[in-house]
Amino acid sequence: MGRRPTKGAGEEVREMKTMTVLSVLFLAGAMGSSIASAATENVISKDVLAEGSYCHIKFSAIEERTLSWKRPVLKDPSESDIIDFYGPCDHDPLGKEEIQSQKRDLQRRFEREYGG
Repeated sequence: MGRRPTKGAGEEVREMKTMTVLSVLFLAGAMGSSIASAATENVISKDVLAEGSYCHIKFSAIEERTLSWKRPVLKDPSESDIIDFYGPCDHDPLGKEEIQSQKRDLQRRFEREYGG
């Protein structure tokens, strides 16, 4: 059996950089797919009404106490506090727009109940 030629220091560094880049790309891909799957886990139902641009989406409301958190949390679907959304198919149940909408709803309900 023949010997494998020894590598120079430059080849080893290049190999390590390649391995590092591949590792980072793999982790980024894995994280991206888990974030995407987490977003789809939040959706109870999604009906496309106009070829990917307009949808009817049902998802749980955000827990009120978490509306100000960096990462708000949706209520359990068994609580039956369901949002019936009509709009863009890429709507995020935990996105900035939805958080602001639910904060406004909470404010209106507070004003109605307490005469604000």
